[in-house]
Amino acid sequence: MRSLSFRVLCLTIFFVMVSEVLIYTPSIARFRLTYLTEKLDKAHLAALTIDGSPDRVISQELTFELLDHVGAYEIVVEGPEGDTRSLSRPMFPPGEVEVSLYEPMPMALVFDAFDALFQTGNRILRVTGPAPMEPASTVSITIDEYPLRMVMYDYSWRILTLSVLISVFTAALVFVSLRWLLVRPLERITESLVAFRKRPEDRGTDLDDRGRRDEIGVALRELGLMKEEMRAALRQRTRLAALGTAVSKISHDLRNMLSTATLISDRLAMSQDPDVQKVTPTLVKAIDRAVALCSTTLNFTRETPPLTLAPVRLADLVAELRAELAELKDKDVEVLLSQEGDIMFQADRDQMFRVVANIASNAVNAGADTLRVSAWEASGRLLVDIADNGPGIPEEGRGRLFQPFQFSTRRDGTGLGLTIARDLVQAHGGTLTLERTGSDGSTFRMNLPARTVV
Repeated sequence: MRSLSFRVLCLTIFFVMVSEVLIYTPSIARFRLTYLTEKLDKAHLAALTIDGSPDRVISQELTFELLDHVGAYEIVVEGPEGDTRSLSRPMFPPGEVEVSLYEPMPMALVFDAFDALFQTGNRILRVTGPAPMEPASTVSITIDEYPLRMVMYDYSWRILTLSVLISVFTAALVFVSLRWLLVRPLERITESLVAFRKRPEDRGTDLDDRGRRDEIGVALRELGLMKEEMRAALRQRTRLAALGTAVSKISHDLRNMLSTATLISDRLAMSQDPDVQKVTPTLVKAIDRAVALCSTTLNFTRETPPLTLAPVRLADLVAELRAELAELKDKDVEVLLSQEGDIMFQADRDQMFRVVANIASNAVNAGADTLRVSAWEASGRLLVDIADNGPGIPEEGRGRLFQPFQFSTRRDGTGLGLTIARDLVQAHGGTLTLERTGSDGSTFRMNLPARTVV
């Protein structure tokens, strides 16, 4: 009963019944008007019998028979020339409700019809209107309302029965059509998605669009493309996971080997042999680069550690960055800070410093000697810009900026610094993007949740 098919069936029946009710309202008013008009017609014909009788006088027995045929207590017909014909019983109740059929208003007819339906007792109606066969004559009749209400009930019951049959038949047709065109395809798509979630590699659950050009066909084709892209991504992820495991093991063992080489290079640096002293710096730099490469690769292959959130003052973070850059012997880097007040925000201090340090390191390696950190709040977010005055990022590297092992500002770089920085910012619930780049420098923007204290 919670299925889409059952809901469509119920809604169709409901809407058809609503339509029938809207049709019934003017219909019952028209039925009452027709009933009363026919009464006037019969009354006019009954009154014309007076003209065919001798001396325009008919017997009381014929009068009662004519009144019974019309269903009236009294009939009065006034001709266009003022002549009057009347038939009546010796004693009859006076009219309680006056009903005029001259130029009836539609809304008045509707109200009068429902007023008649909702009565519980009998009322005496005094109905006046033009003679249907002789509009110049006026016919007045006095009748009971109860017989009218009974035939209106009978008519309403027939309308209700017909409405139910029409609604059920229409709902069945709509149900079959929608199930064939919409519901069943959606069920197949749902089953395919569930099966794909359980077994992504199984192609037996893939659907054929069967040449459909409607929205269902588009959904089937897009679903097929999505599955293929997901399978390709899963295969690539599986290969990368296996490769990452292998690289992690190799890097770990290689770093241990390089540690031994570092100890030996330290001893070589203490040697007084001129030839040894000449080659030792080159050897030490090569070993340091190899150790850094192994460490960076290991850090990238590890999962992002759980964050320890605490209040972090942006000024302290920048001061720590300034102190680290000051240790560079061959670089003199200036770090400037621009912020709205003394900004503090919730973050993992070590991981956030790693983000800032990676961005700054890339800029310095590219040739920048000035960094400007700017921060402000906007639309409930904390925005932090890190701008440099370097040569900018080449056009061919912008599309691969955050892809691992794809772009680096150094020839011997791994291309993991920005990738790691982006992952750490995303772990904080934010985003890291390249805001601008050019010959006068680049700007990276961190968009973080505004859990700040100003």
